[in-house]
Amino acid sequence: MTDQLTLLTRIAEALERLAPPTPPRPDLRAADAFVWHPAPAPRLAPVPRVAAVAIDLLQGVERQKGILLENTLRFARGLPANNAMLWGARGMGKSSLVKAAHAAANTESPGALALIEIHREDIRTLPDLLNILRTEARRCLVFCDDLSFEREDADYKALKSVLDGGIEGRPANVLFYATSNRRHLMPRDMIENERGSAINPGEAVEEKVSLSDRFGLWIGFHNCDQDTFFAMIEGYAARFALPIGAEELRRGAVEWSITRGSRSGRVAWQFVQDLAGRLGVPITA
Repeated sequence: MTDQLTLLTRIAEALERLAPPTPPRPDLRAADAFVWHPAPAPRLAPVPRVAAVAIDLLQGVERQKGILLENTLRFARGLPANNAMLWGARGMGKSSLVKAAHAAANTESPGALALIEIHREDIRTLPDLLNILRTEARRCLVFCDDLSFEREDADYKALKSVLDGGIEGRPANVLFYATSNRRHLMPRDMIENERGSAINPGEAVEEKVSLSDRFGLWIGFHNCDQDTFFAMIEGYAARFALPIGAEELRRGAVEWSITRGSRSGRVAWQFVQDLAGRLGVPITA
């Protein structure tokens, strides 16, 4: 009996040595932004400097800016706020607005919010991230850029449960923001396939689009017209004191947009970067 107990003790000690060490508790005061890395060992990597655009430079999205900024400021102040889905046209500042709202909240209340980015392919580990953040005192804005689901897998169900309906629910100190080019996060053909093959097509489609309903805020972004595009260009040119006349600036902007085949905030920023380089003016976002 003693020999068996000794053997079992040795086995237990060996297994304990083989087990991975308990991950250290993250220091959420080390930075204002982090990136979640779930493997090989879960960790939050600090981001020394966030690539963000000042919120006043975001043009053509005044309504969207007001809604998200108000929601973010409420959360930073310790008041109730909603998860938000920013969807719509590419390059119109969805992710830029999230980062700008975070920066504005921390300008009002320094250190109030930590921005934590989770990559789309890591969404299934979101419950693990929330379990880490649940015990933290600092309020956290978890952000996923370009969220979508290309096939039917467990990811969207895990996210749906976390957003609303899981037994633990979303921690009170965590808010979730996501951007997507799709209103319902899934390709139309996937929804249509489900409609055609399901016993009850209505319920099947409702299941696929219900994930979007879990976001309290749906904020749509649309393609900009030429006047808005000019306002974006002129705002950047004024901020960075680019030495160029208004007519020449607009003429160059039109040529650039025609070459690119589109007008958007992203295209405006790319034009200004190119212009500043040609003019020999260093700029930082």
